[in-house]
Amino acid sequence: MSIALPPAQGPSAESGGSIDTVAIAQADLKNGGGFWSDVFRRLRRNPTAWIGAVIVLVFLAIALLAPVIAPYPETALPGAKFITPTHIPGPGELPEFPLGLDRFGGDVLSKLIWGAQASLLIGVVSTAMGLVGGMLLGLIAGTFGGWVDTVIMRVVDIILSVPNLLLAVSIAAILGQTPFAVMIAIGASQVPIFARLLRASMLQQRSSDYVLSAQTLGLGRGRITMSHVLPNAIGPVIVQGTLTLATAVIDAAALSFLGLGGGRPETAEWGRMLTYAQAELAIAPWLAFLPGICIAVTALGFTLLGEALREAMDPRTRAR
Repeated sequence: MSIALPPAQGPSAESGGSIDTVAIAQADLKNGGGFWSDVFRRLRRNPTAWIGAVIVLVFLAIALLAPVIAPYPETALPGAKFITPTHIPGPGELPEFPLGLDRFGGDVLSKLIWGAQASLLIGVVSTAMGLVGGMLLGLIAGTFGGWVDTVIMRVVDIILSVPNLLLAVSIAAILGQTPFAVMIAIGASQVPIFARLLRASMLQQRSSDYVLSAQTLGLGRGRITMSHVLPNAIGPVIVQGTLTLATAVIDAAALSFLGLGGGRPETAEWGRMLTYAQAELAIAPWLAFLPGICIAVTALGFTLLGEALREAMDPRTRAR
C-alpha cells in the first residue's frame, strides 16, 4: 500500500533561514498547479529564458539538420583551387562560398554547420556521462551516509582539487587523441560536481516532514529514497546539467584547440578550426572570429537557459 506524500520544496525563507512553505503552497494553489507547472509558468514569463531557449533551439536545429542544410560534405574541399600561399578568399568574395574558405579549401559555412553537430555530440554525451556517474555516487553517499558517505566525498574532494580543464587535458592525453577520449575526459571532470550537488540535495530532503511521515508508515529506506527523496532532490541537478552543457561545449573546443580531439585537419570542429586559424590570422582573421563567435553564442544560450531554470525552481523566488 502506498501513500501520496507532498513534494518537498526545499528549506525556507528569509525569517530564521527557512522559506515559508505555506506561502509557496498558497502560491501553487493560487496559480492552479503544482511545482513543475509553476516552474514552466515562470519560465514563460522570463525574457532571459526565451533568449536562451531560442539560441539553444537554433543550435540544435543546425546540428541535427547539418546533413541537409550544409552546402558541402564535412571533409569536402571544394575551393582548393582558389587557395594561394598569400591569399584565402574571404566572406563575400566568391558567391558559392558566402563565408569564405579555409586554408585547405573547405567551405567555412559548411564547416561551421558540421562543427555544431560535433559540438552537440561531444557536449551531450560528455554531460550525460558526468551526470550518470555523479548521480550514482551522490545517490550512494546520500542514501547510506556514515563511512560510505565519508569515503565517497573525500575521493570527490580530491578530484575537485584539480582544476577542471587540467583534469580533462590529463585524461584525454592518457586515453589518446580521439573524440571519444575527449567525451570521457570532459564527463569525468564533471562527475564530482553532480555527486556533491545530488548528495547535498538528498541530505536536505531527508530531514523533511514527508520523509519522517514515510518512515513512520514503515516504508523501507530504499523505497523512500527512490520514490520520494530522489525525485524531490533531482531539480538542482537538472539545472546544473543545463549549465554544464555550456561548459562542455567550451571544454570540447579547448581540448580540440590543444590538439587532443584527433581527426584530420580538414575535419569540421569549432576548436580545431581555431587551431588552424592561428597561422592565418594576418591574412584571414575571419577563420578565428567565426568559430569563436559560434562557441561563445552557444555557451551563452545554455547559460541563459540554465540560469532562468535555476531562478524558476528556486523556492525563495517562488513564494513572491
